[in-house]
Amino acid sequence: MSETVKGPASYFPSIEKTYGQPIGHWLGMVAEKGDMKHMEIVNWLKVEHGLGHGHANAIVAYALAKKG
Repeated sequence: MSETVKGPASYFPSIEKTYGQPIGHWLGMVAEKGDMKHMEIVNWLKVEHGLGHGHANAIVAYALAKKG
């Protein structure tokens, strides 16, 4: 039996399909914004890269949670 992915990672297949980039691409970009706050990074992804709010928020939440 496979486990259902929950939380921010559940958005990853849709993000990859919608924007045509692997999730690692977006996580790498977020990693380069190390000193920015969560919503600053979300807004940057929305304005500079055209991501929707939910997708941008999921990427940032996942990346910052992994960063610790």
